[in-house]
Amino acid sequence: MSSASRRVDADGQPLRLMAVHAHPDDESSKGAATVAKYVDEGVEVLVVTCTGGERGDILNPKMDTPENWENIATLRSAEMARAREILGVEQTWLGFVDSGLPEGDPLPPLPEGCFALVPLEESAAALARVIRTFRPHVVTTYDENGGYPHPDHIRTHEVTMAAVDLAADSEAPQELGEPWPVAKVYYHMTFHRSRAVALDAAMHDDGLVSPYADRLKDWPDDPVQAARLTTFVPCADHFSVRDDALRAHATQIDPDGFWFAVPLATQQKVWPTEDYQLAKSRVATSLPEDDLFAGIETHEVDRVDTWFYSI
Repeated sequence: MSSASRRVDADGQPLRLMAVHAHPDDESSKGAATVAKYVDEGVEVLVVTCTGGERGDILNPKMDTPENWENIATLRSAEMARAREILGVEQTWLGFVDSGLPEGDPLPPLPEGCFALVPLEESAAALARVIRTFRPHVVTTYDENGGYPHPDHIRTHEVTMAAVDLAADSEAPQELGEPWPVAKVYYHMTFHRSRAVALDAAMHDDGLVSPYADRLKDWPDDPVQAARLTTFVPCADHFSVRDDALRAHATQIDPDGFWFAVPLATQQKVWPTEDYQLAKSRVATSLPEDDLFAGIETHEVDRVDTWFYSI
């Protein structure tokens, strides 16, 4: 695709992608290279962040200071602003409060008023309103397990799926806006065993210490999980943008830690895609896919022409 062109839908409108995430930093650790690729193709991308990450830990030892703990909400908001700029996306806060990750045996109750305890109809309506305003062709979110079992990630899945249905429902309250049927919904699936095995082998071949060695010992082969992979988006040229966005979340990402243990060139060569499961589709498509917009009628137009059209 030429850098002078952009992809539009059948009506000549820009393609639109919405990525729904639980906390600031999730947009940079899940699907960020995909997002950067589509931004380069002229796709309009909106990141919806469900919570402010107020109850998150500080995971970068260099940032672990009493002052930063006192200002964690402000810091995470500023980090999100930097990541948003790096990725070239729009971003909005859904406005709910981080639930935190409960620890202990037995697990303590979740904090009163947190995102995971807000009635589903309330949080789904809030997201449906954003969907009806932005009118995305494609929405990405987490699977029913949340990607990992953080209560906010699981709730993000539940809220997203309910909101997609509500946004399309012509009987839903008018104050949510005009109905909008999202064409396709995807789950992030990049952190799967096949990818880890491939990267682990490459690190050993190069005589390097693999960050996956210990993890793979307790990670059995799961054919059911592997079968869920439907869509592999080539975006290796944008892995560096993903990494820059990750580093913007300085309280959450250790620049000397796991995220950067595999050399960028190795990642680009061995596993040059970010991977997804097609969860819902209103359009016909053939699997496997290499494009989140597969099956949606699109064509390319000159970016200048589109700019004048949008004015």
